[in-house]
Amino acid sequence: MTPRPQPKLAMRPLLAEDVPLVADIFRASIAELTGDDYSDAQQEAWASAADDEEAFAEKLARELTLVATLGGAVVGFAALAENQRLDMLYVHPAAAGRGVGAMLCDALERLAVARGSRELTVEASDTARGFFERRGFVARTRNSVLCGGEWLANTTMVKPLAASPAGGGGEERRAS
Repeated sequence: MTPRPQPKLAMRPLLAEDVPLVADIFRASIAELTGDDYSDAQQEAWASAADDEEAFAEKLARELTLVATLGGAVVGFAALAENQRLDMLYVHPAAAGRGVGAMLCDALERLAVARGSRELTVEASDTARGFFERRGFVARTRNSVLCGGEWLANTTMVKPLAASPAGGGGEERRAS
């Protein structure tokens, strides 16, 4: 019996037609992965950020948003704001633990460096805090954020970024 090839993990920029699926990934990730850290009411309030799909799409379009695909299917996404803040990082629960989040985070870190950032910040949920700690982020501030009428806790975390090597040509590769 010939072994079946494993689906390939890849990445690309967000396309407008991805938004409904990305919104579903956002909601599924919150619903299925954060239950140990947040109440049902907190999860519902948090996930409601994608209810206005047009506003959600506009937010993603204002930031540098990448999607991860596994065998061609979108399974996660991440957004970089102001070239120095990892604003969103969500992976579909069925793809959790397969390196999707790490791949997206690595890509945004490289892009931030190429664009001159010296550090990357993230407002990490309690669920994601360990992921970011393992990647070299350090907790700076504990926060309570009002979201959809519910208070949610998160932690501002910071990671120093290595300077781009001389002659790296970051500006030349910059997308407009």
